[in-house]
Amino acid sequence: MIPDDVHPEIEAFLRQVAEAGLPSIQELTPEAAREQFEAGMRARLAVFPAPPVASVEDRTIPGPAGAIPVRVYCDADGAGPAPPGLAWFHGGGHVIGSLDTHDAMARHLCREAGCVVMSVDYRMGPEHPFPAAVDDCATSVRWLAAHGREIGADPDRIAVGGDSAGGNLAAVAALTARDEGGPALRHQLLVYPVTDYRCRGPSYERYARGYGTLEAESMRWFQRHYLGGPDGADDWRASPLLAADLSGLPPALVITAECDVLRDEGVAYAERLIESGTPCEHAPFPGMIHGFFGLLGIAGAAAEAHALAARALRSALAA
Repeated sequence: MIPDDVHPEIEAFLRQVAEAGLPSIQELTPEAAREQFEAGMRARLAVFPAPPVASVEDRTIPGPAGAIPVRVYCDADGAGPAPPGLAWFHGGGHVIGSLDTHDAMARHLCREAGCVVMSVDYRMGPEHPFPAAVDDCATSVRWLAAHGREIGADPDRIAVGGDSAGGNLAAVAALTARDEGGPALRHQLLVYPVTDYRCRGPSYERYARGYGTLEAESMRWFQRHYLGGPDGADDWRASPLLAADLSGLPPALVITAECDVLRDEGVAYAERLIESGTPCEHAPFPGMIHGFFGLLGIAGAAAEAHALAARALRSALAA
């Protein structure tokens, strides 16, 4: 049964998902879950193609355990000052997702925000458990600040961002940069971020099933494959909401979806940022589900959220 508290556009989308009869993430192996996610995105892009940008380059940067693959998007013509840079971390519970599943998001942000986007293919669990992803993302931010001009970006104007697990990694990267004395970041874009991997709270109960592919049990599946179980969730690098101090961080835009198990922790993180004196705009999207940021062409709110993100990035990264 399709829930009646979602937006009509989401209701239609959920009906299509239900008709496909796909298994829940938690019923699959990591390998099968990855392929299902990739196949779903390929099907969506066949109907709603990703927009063109001036250049896209696959390359690697040095990482703590070998080379880190990244994909660099630029929509500038090379004239004038170098555009700012955004280190972008894809979602997928630290287990699934890839540069390809988030290619359209990166292209839209590149075009609309006028920045060079470096999408990072960080290591994932269970093959590379926590904190491998954290280490790769922190390394990528340091590299962007030191070598941004190699990819056409202004290293003095950089931001971090991501959706879901990627929002988690962006928040942790911002905390790490603060604690390590740099690099200085201008902005953090956190799209329905995972901020509390303890996987509990009212929104976990209210939206446990029936609101798309992310369910309460899906999150516990991710927790198990990324952290090895609930014990690892107490580390602030897994659950940035548990960090002792959220002051001194770059300004943030936190986007949340109403009908999402992660809603409460996203709201709580925004509130803690504000209480700590970190400038933060919280943008709740009523009737939306987890993953709506990627539903460009399907949900009008996705375009609204991208426009909001682009405005925030342009403002924060202005010369």
